[in-house]
Amino acid sequence: MIHVLAFYLFAILVVSSGALTILSRNPVHSVLWLIMAFFNAAGLMVLLGAEFIAMLLVIVYVGAVAVLFLFVVMMLDIDFAELRAGFVNYLPFGLLIAFVLLAEIVLGIGLWSAGPIELAQRAAPVNPELSNIQAIGGLLYTRYIFLFEAAGIVLLVAMIGAIVLTHRARGGVRGQNVAKQNRRRPQDAVRNVNQPVGQGVEL
Repeated sequence: MIHVLAFYLFAILVVSSGALTILSRNPVHSVLWLIMAFFNAAGLMVLLGAEFIAMLLVIVYVGAVAVLFLFVVMMLDIDFAELRAGFVNYLPFGLLIAFVLLAEIVLGIGLWSAGPIELAQRAAPVNPELSNIQAIGGLLYTRYIFLFEAAGIVLLVAMIGAIVLTHRARGGVRGQNVAKQNRRRPQDAVRNVNQPVGQGVEL
């Protein structure tokens, strides 16, 4: 009974957080709602006994959202003084989200201790002697190896695109000429002067 209630709780929060992520006009609120959606999706994975995927959702996706938010801040030229001034306004909302996430983490740990949901009809039965990581690795690197490589290429293209978009040409910067530096001889860089005592060096 507790598993069914937890499933509906996590499912409703995932859908609600996803909708609020799209509908929220404030970008800070959208990021917080998206993080909450990832946490609730991780709770659903814990209910299914897939602890590895749940940890991936929390570590990879929540971390990726934080990096994405930093990219957005850099690209939009947001005034950091104004952003720090608005921190107090966002503090109650952030504390509310943090309290909800903490309560869900406690609930997820309790459900993990109670055991996963027994699914009567599985599309792909898993050998009970294998752990989650072994089952996922065996399937990912055999049957879905080409899709896995394609996902890696897509992520690489996205990373290069983010670097190109955030790169800005700055004026007044002297570029490095490696060929000219390699052609430079020691006698061109050093000048020996027999300077008399008590006189300065003329440049």
